[in-house]
This record gives sequence, structure tokens and C-alpha cells, in this order.
Amino acid sequence: MVSNSSTGPLVVVIGPPGAGKSTVAKRLAARLDVEWHDTDEAIEQAQDRTISEIFIDEGEPYFRAIERTEVARALEAFDGVLSLGGGAPMDPQTQALLKGHTVVFLDVTIADAARRVGFDRTRPLLMVNPRAQWTAMMNERRPTYERLATLRVHTAGRKPAAVVDEIVGWLEQQEEQS
Repeated sequence: MVSNSSTGPLVVVIGPPGAGKSTVAKRLAARLDVEWHDTDEAIEQAQDRTISEIFIDEGEPYFRAIERTEVARALEAFDGVLSLGGGAPMDPQTQALLKGHTVVFLDVTIADAARRVGFDRTRPLLMVNPRAQWTAMMNERRPTYERLATLRVHTAGRKPAAVVDEIVGWLEQQEEQS
């Protein structure tokens, strides 16, 4: 069993839309017998509306401010598996807070991301020409995701169970080495 000897989350999962962050994080938490927390879900519950509605009603700066606050709170108070919204790691304050945490970057190709999320209109940053926007977004975000990552896991063409197996294997190996 993987243990958490530090404060904060056991694992923080990051990546672009369609990488499987929520699915993998939820299954990873179950496998590790810890709780799972998703910052986007927490924001939607607290605001009593969807992320898309927040973007439309209040704008991206408003959303990013409440996202930054929720991520900071979760990094301090939560000790299970934490999944962040795709844009959360782009915030410099969040980047600083992620230092010292085990951060898993779920990497995915556009083909798999498109199949998983369908590039529908519920994703606020992918509303117009979603494939081109996703590609541009990943070109911008990839260096940050890679820099923050303790572990990078490719999810393209893989079932969530295989991704979870890889993460658990890596965590167990890290624990053995410490």
C-alpha cells in the first residue's frame, strides 16, 4: 500500500481536456483506498452552475480566480487523489504551490481527446473550431505540464485501468526507493 507521509494530496493529476483526469483520478483513489477530489466539480458545486456557465456569465478571469483559490485550498487540506482542471496549472501561484507534490501529467493525443470529450460546446475554451483550439492550447500548455510533472503517463489508446496500474506501480517503486 502506498502511503502519504507528507501533507497534502497523495497524487495530483493534471493534463488537457480529454486526457482522462477525472476518470483516472477517481479510479486511482479507489485503488489506493483514499478519497478523490476534483477541483472543477468542487467549483461547480460551490457556484451552483457549470464551468461553462461561469465562463459565459462572469468571464475567464473570474473563473481563474475562484479556481486558484479552490486549488490552493485543496492542496493544503486534502490528502487523497486530487484532479485539477486543465488550465489550473497555468497559473503561476498554482505552479508554485505544486512544487514538492507528486504530480502526474496524463498526456493524450488529439485523436483520443476528441473521441473522449467529443469536442462539444460544453468546454468553454473549445467552443469555436475545437480541434484547432485544443492543438493550440496543448502547444501552449505542454511545456508547463511537463515541467510540473513528477510522472508523465501517455493515455492514448489505453484503458483507465492500465493507466492506473502504471501510476500505482510507479508510486510503489518510489516508496521502495525512499
